[in-house]
Amino acid sequence: MNSSEILIVEDDVELSAALRKGFEMERLCVTLAVDGAEALRVARAHRFHAIVLDVMLPVVDGYAVAETLRGSGDKTPILMLTARDSVTDIVRGFDCGVEDYLTKPFSFLELSARVRSLIRRSQPAGNILQVADLEMDLASHEVTRGGRSLKLTRTEFKILELFLKNAGHVVRRQELIEVVWGAPNVDANNVDVAVSSLRAKVDKGHLRLIETVRGFGYRLQDPARR
Repeated sequence: MNSSEILIVEDDVELSAALRKGFEMERLCVTLAVDGAEALRVARAHRFHAIVLDVMLPVVDGYAVAETLRGSGDKTPILMLTARDSVTDIVRGFDCGVEDYLTKPFSFLELSARVRSLIRRSQPAGNILQVADLEMDLASHEVTRGGRSLKLTRTEFKILELFLKNAGHVVRRQELIEVVWGAPNVDANNVDVAVSSLRAKVDKGHLRLIETVRGFGYRLQDPARR
């Protein structure tokens, strides 16, 4: 699946509609379920990348849904959503096999960041390139910095992919031209402009990762190697 698919299990119709709209604006595919029994039917019939699961549900509650899914061998990452914030309730949720827990009221930005983090962690390791808090998913073509999605052009994505695969090492301009543009006669100024645009998106408000190595090219610094 090129786009991540999530199941939202929430009996509050207005809230589930708002969540659906928010996630679809972030280009995730969303399926809704209004009670625990429906959630189990849908989850058994279709594979999702993540499940947002309310605790207080009609028919079958969220704890039972999580326990049933885990008991059947379903390893889809689950974020439990609830108004209950006691330590006992939180521990119970984790004991049922959920990966994360968020209490109401909540910020959609935080929920989205947590869901995307669950999806990334569940992906095969070979699909994810990461340096510090910068991550690239080669399967979905999603790039995030500090949990925030970055909107890159095709050229910027290919440049960043090359930088991430060579983190800590200089990538020469000629290599960028050959790999990204696929033509030897591209004006070097085009490379500099594209990298400058990429740097503005990746490094704005964060520790600078992309640096210019004068006379040679560029390097994506890996803080872990300093």
